[in-house]
Amino acid sequence: MAHYLYGVFALALLGLFVAGVVERRRHERHLERIPVRILVNGIRGKSSITRLTAGALRGGNLRVVAKTTGTAARFIHPDATEEPVYRKHGIANVVEQIGIVRRAAAARPDVLVMECMAVQPALQEINQKVLVRSTIGVLCNVREDHLEEMGPTLDDVARSLARSMPDGGVCVTAEHDRRALLQREASRRSCQLLVVEPESVSDEEMAGFGYTTFKENVAIALSVAAELGVDRASALRGMYEAPPDPGVLTVQDYRTQDGTVRLANVFAANDPESTVMNVRQLVESGQIEPPFITLINCRPDRIERNGQMGRIVSALDTDTLVLIGHPTRSARDAVPADWPGRILDLGGPQRDPAQIWRAITDQVNGTASLVTVGNIHGQGERLLEHVGSLAIGQRSDR
Repeated sequence: MAHYLYGVFALALLGLFVAGVVERRRHERHLERIPVRILVNGIRGKSSITRLTAGALRGGNLRVVAKTTGTAARFIHPDATEEPVYRKHGIANVVEQIGIVRRAAAARPDVLVMECMAVQPALQEINQKVLVRSTIGVLCNVREDHLEEMGPTLDDVARSLARSMPDGGVCVTAEHDRRALLQREASRRSCQLLVVEPESVSDEEMAGFGYTTFKENVAIALSVAAELGVDRASALRGMYEAPPDPGVLTVQDYRTQDGTVRLANVFAANDPESTVMNVRQLVESGQIEPPFITLINCRPDRIERNGQMGRIVSALDTDTLVLIGHPTRSARDAVPADWPGRILDLGGPQRDPAQIWRAITDQVNGTASLVTVGNIHGQGERLLEHVGSLAIGQRSDR
């Protein structure tokens, strides 16, 4: 009996091994049908860069398929139409890249642009060397996020992200603080590192976008386009026409009983450096102005990030800090002791978003800017859904 069970077990293992070999070879054939494969990695801006790069290449008359992972994962067809990426039970898994490559190969594209969805260092390497095998890599920046998986230091984060660099290929980056480290990592892989300068993109070129984006993202997309022979004018035209990511930075006015709340959705920034950069750009462009109400959405699985957001209230010129989600103490305890503002704690995983909105608007007399930061999921998402459902009469188009 024991020998029989052992034989069944051995046959089952053999069957799984054969099935794995067959699936891997099929996947490799799909990859070979896509001449250029671009993998976009980094801490902030990956989804926007994926869309901008795809748009820039379409502007050069290349047939492009793209896939984003961020706020709302999307499969983007060669004609720029898109559809949500289906996920069983709503759970993201790097293995979904196999199905994306299969769908992309069926479209016979010149280029596939994919946002990296791996966080763990080992998975980042598998994503590059097995699942995507990019010919051009993008490592947009190295910032303070996912330190528990890739840290503890920013140098560690940079080394982890570098695992997605293509061996013998090209990698484009806008990261300057750790340029020397990235150059060493690129040299180890015989990869050419191209460092772009945000200042290479003019204000006049940025004015062509109908939404808020950043020069470093545009500079990266232009560099990738140039590598594939697309001229600057055509690449910019394609980017202007590309649909933005659902998580793109937005500002919307809402009328209240005693004034107006100017809501700036900065949830997609996530890390402290990007959050401050986003808010300062909105201030400099005149899209928001004081007094500032900063709202931090806290999550139990992002305790470190909650604290990071609490520590930057002074840098955001916050007058009133609103805390939602839970545990709010993780953000409240991180607020600098010398910060002179006031805290409105509206925490709780089940608090009614309509109640949260009323409590915020009750603080406003005249016009105030509400800046939402942290992470959108949970109470933040529910609050934005509520605000988005408000009667048209409560909105004020800008």
